[in-house]
Amino acid sequence: MEPVSEYHKEVPDPPKWNEKPYHSLDFMLRERFGEKVYKVTLNGGMTCPNRDGKIGRRGCIFCSAGGSGDFAADASLSITEQINSQIALLGAKRPIRKYIAYFQAYTNTYAPVDYLEKIFTEAISHPSIVALSVGTRPDCLEPDVLELLGTLNRQKPVWVELGLQTIHEKTARYIRRGYPLSCFEQAVKELRARHLDVIVHTILGLPGETRNDILSTMEYLNHMDIQGIKLQLLHVLAGTDLAEDYARGIFRVLGREEYLDLLIDCLEHLDPSIVIHRVTGDGPGNLLIAPLWASRKREVLNLLHHNMKERGSFQGKALRKRR
Repeated sequence: MEPVSEYHKEVPDPPKWNEKPYHSLDFMLRERFGEKVYKVTLNGGMTCPNRDGKIGRRGCIFCSAGGSGDFAADASLSITEQINSQIALLGAKRPIRKYIAYFQAYTNTYAPVDYLEKIFTEAISHPSIVALSVGTRPDCLEPDVLELLGTLNRQKPVWVELGLQTIHEKTARYIRRGYPLSCFEQAVKELRARHLDVIVHTILGLPGETRNDILSTMEYLNHMDIQGIKLQLLHVLAGTDLAEDYARGIFRVLGREEYLDLLIDCLEHLDPSIVIHRVTGDGPGNLLIAPLWASRKREVLNLLHHNMKERGSFQGKALRKRR
């Protein structure tokens, strides 16, 4: 059953995105910067209002102790040292000249603006950094922080990644997101007023959500002025409250083929202008409880591209006028 939506447009032919049937981050970066660009994941040493007591103390239900920054660099190092250490690792495998500084762990605008200015400026001042990406919450964008991000955006491109996960309030309460949808909408408005690119995090397979629920989130985002999206498979990680619910049999995780079918449906319902920053995810091997097939990321990506080719599928295919 198709989700109800007033958002319709003709998409007569697949746009040209090289080998992939969707508007990939790699394609966008090559167009924008003229070559392949890699991310270095940084840790600004911040926490989260959903952990320090301002909103809650247990975090979002799926969030590990690393606060989504399980792959980030060592917070005890300076920002320059973090960047250089990751460049040394990545550059040892392949010739790379350009990087994105990605502040990933916890909520990266949840600190005094003077401190944020110091670490963000240090990051974008590095000669190998071509853009700054900041992962945060919509309810942690105070006016002075917005002004700082807008100022930095005039020096090098700045992207702000917002953890939305879902538009459905019942699910949002279950995962302990801690803010209403109206807060997200206001954050997008404020960020776009300063010409900052907005990337939205969503999770596919959240307990209780149907295919129609998930596609409703995709179509809602088509109406929003966003530039990118991450489509994240729900992972069950050790030490989280979600893992306890999983152990009690409260929900099940998606199988591989089930996830791929749902993912393709989501891509078909997304506006082709939205850049796809992620189509799966790879939780830390020492923490991942389920689904274990998700650890074979390359295999999953190959199957996705194969299945989309078999279906004649491409991003935005479903966005056509209903007769």
